Amino acid sequence: MAQNSIARRGEDAAAAYLERIGFTIADRNWRCSSGEVDIVAIHGSTLVIVEVKTRRTTTAGSPEEAVSPTKQRRLVRIARQYVSRSGLDECDVRFDVIAIRPISEDRAILRHHRSAFTA
Repeated sequence: MAQNSIARRGEDAAAAYLERIGFTIADRNWRCSSGEVDIVAIHGSTLVIVEVKTRRTTTAGSPEEAVSPTKQRRLVRIARQYVSRSGLDECDVRFDVIAIRPISEDRAILRHHRSAFTA
């Protein structure tokens, strides 16, 4: 299976999971000049920027390890642009990471790291 197909399936699974636990998906694959964020969600009064990492193996490290300090800084810049453009200046912003590791064609291990890093 192609890597972009695995990534898309991971993002779909993450969005479905978030909706099941009470999040509202505001945007997916939102782009700006600083880059792209996989999922923008609302949870209560908090805007949640969600980075989804899907890895078939841990040979190159865990999915969580792929969210490097450089990637974190980029996500903070993207979040600032999202907040500015959407007029949500007064809301709290949180950064979550969802790590997914497929274990069969229709099953995966999903780990949700709330407040994985701060701005």
